[in-house]
Amino acid sequence: MEQKDKSWVTSVDVAKRAGVSRSAVSRTFTPGASVAPETRARVMEAAQSLGYQVNILARSMNQGQSNLVGVVITGFTDPFRVALLGEITRSLSEHALVPLLMNAEDPERLSELLRILLSYKISGVIMTSGSPPSAVATEYLQRQVPVAMINRARDLKGVDVVNSDNRHGGELAASTLLDSGARRLAFVNTRASSFSGIARGKAFLDHLAPAVAKKRCTAGEYLADAIGYQAGQEAADALLASSKLPDGVFCATDLIACGFIDAARHKYGIDVPAQLQVIGFDDIPMAALDAYQLTTIRQDAGELARRAVKSLVERMEKFAMPGRLKEVPVTLVRRGTTR
Repeated sequence: MEQKDKSWVTSVDVAKRAGVSRSAVSRTFTPGASVAPETRARVMEAAQSLGYQVNILARSMNQGQSNLVGVVITGFTDPFRVALLGEITRSLSEHALVPLLMNAEDPERLSELLRILLSYKISGVIMTSGSPPSAVATEYLQRQVPVAMINRARDLKGVDVVNSDNRHGGELAASTLLDSGARRLAFVNTRASSFSGIARGKAFLDHLAPAVAKKRCTAGEYLADAIGYQAGQEAADALLASSKLPDGVFCATDLIACGFIDAARHKYGIDVPAQLQVIGFDDIPMAALDAYQLTTIRQDAGELARRAVKSLVERMEKFAMPGRLKEVPVTLVRRGTTR
C-alpha cells in the first residue's frame, strides 16, 4: 500500500523514528521535564531528520492556557496606535508571548470577538486607547484573565493601567504657547475622543486658567464631529473663518494638527508659525516631515508597551494584586510650527 504524504510531522512520527514512547518525545520538548540523556539525544536526532516542530498552540490548549495575549485595538488608521501595536508585539515576543489581535472598530461584533478571544484560552489581554469601554474587560477578570490597559481611565479593580503623562503634556503645550507670545489660545479635539485626548485638553485649559483670569490671554475648546486629519480641517474651518481667529492652537493628536495646518496654510493663507502657532501630541513620523515640521508632545510608544507587557506578565504570576497605575513621561519636541 502506498503511504500517504504528510504535510505536518507529529510527535508520533518522531517517537516511531526514535524508537521511544510519545510521552518521551513530549518530555524532551518540555522545559524542565525529566528525560534520560540517551533518550533525549535519540529524540532530537529523529526530530531534526524529520523536520519536526512542536505545535505550541495545541500543547497550550491541552495545558489549559495558551501563550496568546489578546490585544484589543480600534482601527488601524491612527499612526500612533499602529506604532504602539508594533511595540506591543515586540515586547510580547521578548516574553515568548504571541499577540492575538482584535479590531474593536465594529461595536455590533464586539461581544462575538470577545468570546473568540476567550475560546483561545488567552493568557492575558491588553486594551489600548480608543478600544471598547473598560466594562467589557469584566468577563476576563471574572475568569482570572489578567488585563492591562494603555492610555485608559483607571476605572476597574485588579487592572494595571499604563498612561502617558497627559496632564504634563497639556501643561507643556500651554506654557510653550504662552511663552512664545500666543494670546488667543484654543484646544482642538474630536467629540469621539479617547480618555487621553480629554485629559490633555483639561490639563491645557486648567493651566491657562490663571492667565485667563488675569486677562493675559483667552482660551477655548473646539470639538470636531470628524476624526483624525479631517477633524483638524473641520476645526480650522470653524476657528479661522472668525474675525477673532486664534494665534495658538493645541491639538489632541498630531493627525488633527496636520489637518489644521494644511487648512490654515492652503485654504486661509495663514502663515504658520508667524500668524498662528500649532502644537500636536504623539510625535508620529508625519510630524517630522518637511511639509509640517510640527512642534509636538512626544509620547513613548516603546515604553508604554514595555511597561504594559511587564505588568501583564507579573499579574500572570500573581493575579490578585491590587491594580497599579504607571505614568510614562512625555517630552516637548520643538520644530517649525512654534516660534
